[in-house]
Amino acid sequence: MQSASPAAPDITPSSWAMVALLGLVWGATFLIIELALPGITPAWLAGYRIGFAALLTTLVWQIMGGRLFHGPKSAWPQILVIGVFNTALPFLLLSWGQLRVTSGFAGVSMAAIALMVLPLAHLFVPGERMTPRRVIGFVVGFCGVLVLIGPAAFASTGDPLEPFGRLACLGAAACYSTASVMMRRLPAIDPIGLAAVPLLAGSAAIIPVAWTLEGPPPLPGGEILFWLALLGLVPTAGANLLRVLVIRSAGPVFMTLTNYQVPVWSVILGIVILGEPYHPSLFVALALILSGVFVSQWGALMRLFGRAS
Repeated sequence: MQSASPAAPDITPSSWAMVALLGLVWGATFLIIELALPGITPAWLAGYRIGFAALLTTLVWQIMGGRLFHGPKSAWPQILVIGVFNTALPFLLLSWGQLRVTSGFAGVSMAAIALMVLPLAHLFVPGERMTPRRVIGFVVGFCGVLVLIGPAAFASTGDPLEPFGRLACLGAAACYSTASVMMRRLPAIDPIGLAAVPLLAGSAAIIPVAWTLEGPPPLPGGEILFWLALLGLVPTAGANLLRVLVIRSAGPVFMTLTNYQVPVWSVILGIVILGEPYHPSLFVALALILSGVFVSQWGALMRLFGRAS
């Protein structure tokens, strides 16, 4: 990894707002993927999603000047690795894994990112120490996710490839965790460029893989194209830029708070939009998740309320 030493995390009110918005956007993503998958193969779903996002983000970046590094230091090898680990590989793994596991297990896998990032950030990111308070807070939050999802978290689909599907989902979580830590360690860099270049690298990686595995790109119907474009533009291009801003300022550990929100919003949206049954365990899960955030982010919360007072 890059040997640069980034400044200590700076958690501001805007950091909390961006993390809250990311939780909502990504909470809706699994629903959109479920709507798109019946009309397209997994690898090409990832290819279209990253391709749409790369085109939009690169266009904005070029309009803003197209500059990437702000100083003499550059880190092109790390940028390319981040592109694969932040988009192409996890999107492919999730698209394939979700065909073979329950949505509950996929949600738990994404929540596990918070626990994976803790030791990585402790080792590689200055100012991100793995204190007992942080560990307890993140474990309590993870328990809240388990309560929220309930038995569906580990229910079996009966698919003979389900064990590999579970490994694929956990592998996607490990990719996101590694990319977050690498992104934080980059030298001074333009945030829009940092959002665009990994997406371009991800497109260059995933499209040949999709073509090899599933043949030429299919031409989906209008409805499926709409869902693919929505996936590319909102939870990939737009949310990826917000993710870059949060990681570069507030740090990768703070960023993982989104992973506890995602299943909460997924359940709430399922109840509101799809009319899925309501379970009282939602309140227990929310209490655990909020308690975990309170414990793990005690210092940041005190600074937040200190600024507000």
